[in-house]
Parts: sequence; C-alpha cells; structure tokens
Amino acid sequence: MDIIMAPKLFQPTQVGSVLLKHRVVLAPLTRFRASKAHIPHVRIVKEYYEQRAHAPGTLLITEATYIAERAGGYDNIPGIWNEHQIEAWKEITDAIHAKGSYIFCQLWALGRCIRSESPGLSSESVAPRPLTVEEIQEYVELYAQAARNAVSAGFDGVEIHGANGYLLDQFTRGYNIENRVRFPLEVVDAVVEAIGPERVGYRSMKMIDPKPTFGYLASQLKARQPKLAYLHVVEPRMIGLYDRKDEDISVQEENDFIRNVWSPKLLISAGGYDRQSAIDTAENKGDLIAFGRHFIANPDLVYRLENNVALNAYNRKTFYLPGEVSSTGYTDYPFAEEDYRAKSLL
Repeated sequence: MDIIMAPKLFQPTQVGSVLLKHRVVLAPLTRFRASKAHIPHVRIVKEYYEQRAHAPGTLLITEATYIAERAGGYDNIPGIWNEHQIEAWKEITDAIHAKGSYIFCQLWALGRCIRSESPGLSSESVAPRPLTVEEIQEYVELYAQAARNAVSAGFDGVEIHGANGYLLDQFTRGYNIENRVRFPLEVVDAVVEAIGPERVGYRSMKMIDPKPTFGYLASQLKARQPKLAYLHVVEPRMIGLYDRKDEDISVQEENDFIRNVWSPKLLISAGGYDRQSAIDTAENKGDLIAFGRHFIANPDLVYRLENNVALNAYNRKTFYLPGEVSSTGYTDYPFAEEDYRAKSLL
C-alpha cells in the first residue's frame, strides 16, 4: 500500500534549538494591548497567544517589543527592558510552553519613526539626526540586553526587527554596501554572543537597491552566524495594507535571490499567503510560512489549513485598539470546533 505523505507545510522541522511539528508560524503583529508603562495586559495577551498555540509544536513570534524606553515612541506597545515587563512576559511564555508550543520575542527600536508628541520631544516637527558612533554602540548593547531579558522571561528565542523602515532598516541605504549593513550585523553579533545563535532570528524587508544590499546582508549573516535560527523575509505581494497578485510582481521584486544566497538555511516567508500558496511555497522552496491577518481571525489556523476548513473573515477595524483589554477582535474569533458545535445545535 502506498503511503501518502503530508504536505511539507505540515511536517516537522527544526528551528534553532526547537523542533516544530509543522511550518505554519504566527507572524509578528502589533496589537497595542499593553499599558502605558509598556507592560502587556497579561490576562488578555496570555489568552491571545495561548489560543494561537492551539496546535502543539507551533512557533509564535510576538508583536514588536521595545528593547528600551528610548527605543520607543508609541503608547501601549510592550517592552522587555525592566523587571515588571519580564515578569508579565514570563506568565505568557509559561502558558505557551504548557501548550507544547514555542515563542520568540521580536526586538524593536523605532528610530526616526518616533512620534513628535513622545516624551522629551516638542509638538513641532522634529527633524531626524544621525546617531553618533557612541549612540550606535549603546543601541547594540540595548539589543543584547533585551535578548538576555527575553531569555529570562522564558522566550525560546528572539527575532531582531530589521525591516519596515525602523531603526536598523534605516541604515540599509546610502553609503557603500558594507556600511549599509554594518549596524544590523553588529546587533546580530552582539545578540548571538548574549544568548547563542540557535535562539536568534532576523527579519528583513528589501526596499531600496534590494539585490546588492539585501543579498549582501544575507550572505554576511550566513557567513558570520552559520548557526543563526532563521532569516525572515516579507514577500512583495504585500504593499502596506493591500495584497498584490503574483502576476503583478516583477522578477526584480521577488525574494528568490535571497533564498539562493541563504540556502540551505531556514527561511521564514510572510506576506499574503493563502492555504494553497503556503503549501506550494513550503513544498517547492522549503520555507516556513508566517501568517498574520488569517492567524488573527483563526486561532486554530493550523488545524483549519491542515484539514482544509474554511477560514473566519478578519475585521481590519479591530486590528489596532490601543490599550484595549476587551476580547473584541482579539480573543473572540471562534475555533472551528466551536463553530461546528454551534451549527449542530441550530
């Protein structure tokens, strides 16, 4: 009798020091469910992540989390720089591990994207200024300390946020290619030294001069840190809030050049995936697939994808509710089993 293998998307894979049971990943998703002191609202945040750890052996990546007070600028974003924050996160990571799943903390610094009304800034427009060499080195250490704090909080690893125009990504333009990636590479080296390479991933999003810059970044990450847990890239089918069709994406925009450089190391790919495109990409390219909006609306997304169960529709209006502690749009999406039970009672 022929044995039918499950699609690669639903097969186990090793990520750094953890063994996952499948390749479906919760993408980092800002949800603004923290206090003004940047402490996550434990009750509701723990439930949110617990729900998405529904399938044992799932990798969850947290919302972007400030590495230090000076790295922030928005209210209601969690942090990982003081004991109160560490203690709150520890309750959450313990709950994820009790489900048999794993969680990485995404480390974040805003850079020039900071709001002008943030503490210490005037209400008038504030022109960005270059960081001094001393300030850059201070940030390198802040990332390393945040990684140590994350491990103390029970996280299985950290993902360094080097995308979307935030601090590290702001250095990947201008000058020569070596200097464009120097700051991100120094941060990665420091974080690896602090907690070990198997606990470290890096998220990148190619923007300006993509192939020379981001091909070089990937090659240097691979050469300097061959045991890095993963590289996480955003596919060009996502532009801001909108999806693009594959046929509208040019060869110059695709991420295959990064895959070629990074191969055979582990790549996480995010951006506009549905069930079939996720299965195809995992099968043909070996990627792990990170889901955002669909994982928001479907806490049991792994089950639904594996069993080809229809997905809940997401409500974009409830994605960002700063400081909110209610379940609306956060923990109130139904599980497939609950939906079936409800319908059977009609």
